[in-house]
Amino acid sequence: MTTTSRPVTYSPYAYEIHEDPYPVYARLRSEAPVYRNDEFDFWALSRHVDVLAAFRNVDAFSNASGVSLDPSAFGPNAHRMMSFLALDPPRHTRMRSLVGKKFTPSKVAQMENRIRAIALEHLEPALERGSFDFIADFAGRLPMDVISELVGVPPVDRAEIRRLADLVVHREDGVFDVPQAGMDAALTLVGYYQDMVDERRASPRDDLTSALLEAEVDGDELTDEEIIGFLFLMVVAGNETTTKLLGNAWFWAWHHPDQGAKAFGDAARVTDWVEETLRYDTSTQMLLRVTRQPMELHGVSIPQGGRVLLLVGSANRDEDVFPDPDRYDLDRDTSRLVSFGSGRHFCMGAPLARMEARIGLTEVVKRVSSYDIDAERIQRVHSINVRGLAALPTTVALR
Repeated sequence: MTTTSRPVTYSPYAYEIHEDPYPVYARLRSEAPVYRNDEFDFWALSRHVDVLAAFRNVDAFSNASGVSLDPSAFGPNAHRMMSFLALDPPRHTRMRSLVGKKFTPSKVAQMENRIRAIALEHLEPALERGSFDFIADFAGRLPMDVISELVGVPPVDRAEIRRLADLVVHREDGVFDVPQAGMDAALTLVGYYQDMVDERRASPRDDLTSALLEAEVDGDELTDEEIIGFLFLMVVAGNETTTKLLGNAWFWAWHHPDQGAKAFGDAARVTDWVEETLRYDTSTQMLLRVTRQPMELHGVSIPQGGRVLLLVGSANRDEDVFPDPDRYDLDRDTSRLVSFGSGRHFCMGAPLARMEARIGLTEVVKRVSSYDIDAERIQRVHSINVRGLAALPTTVALR
């Protein structure tokens, strides 16, 4: 007697997916590389070759409706919250050219000393206590302070801005949209940034918000709505994903002590630690696109206007690209990871995120000889796009 397993099912809203999506991803790559979900009206691409091709093909896959399935975040006004992440060329090209000058590798490199100072400002008091929450006391604070200092949010407001950003990305079990608390938080953030834009227009400072008000290319300037959308993108996407990267690195190095020992034994290996974490358990698990034309892929027809999820987390575990993909291995070649996308929409903040993670974790390994995590008190973030930890209780032994 033979038995057949049930057809694979996938929903980014399912809490079990938030806990561990990777077995489902493996089945999708094998059994349904173009997966159809009728309930939420999307197709999903899970293989590295298909995800990478979709990222690079802006003529066939559009960003103009946003990158999230959430009804309130999907549609022609998505750019108001997610800036050029929800724009196609030529509007995307214009917006990126106006803000991109502030995120060149040389500009980011100039921030290294300040990022290190911010990291130590939070790290040293936590290490002195010996026990602390790696997320609340360090990983959540470093990226928020870096972004806030960059755009001009004063220190007194940063904890509240982070709290609001957390609410925007959190998803309630069984609620298939941004919950009311998240909606309210988004409106509060928009209002806060409007006030900040008004203040900088009246009295410019040495920060990114003032620079965006002055940005000009061939006489073209940014509107208030465009600046606020970019600031919102920075605090939600730029802050949240880097926080999750730091937390995921900390968790997986603890879970795989043989690999963690490589970084703690040689601080030069921290870059490998960051890159393998980006591959193994990336912060951004999926991004939405909408097809501009009918297409057929792996024998499945997708109509024009079809909503397609690009499963970044699955692509980074594709066995055709990464041998033994479920092994956390700091020695592997991670050059083909797609954690920051590819092509015209490659994440502009990637150099900054990588630098923050490298500096933050390097300062940790310089001071910590070993650590333990209280597995019973770990809390996971519940979000359809972002994967990471909300609480990571840690005890450290210092060098």
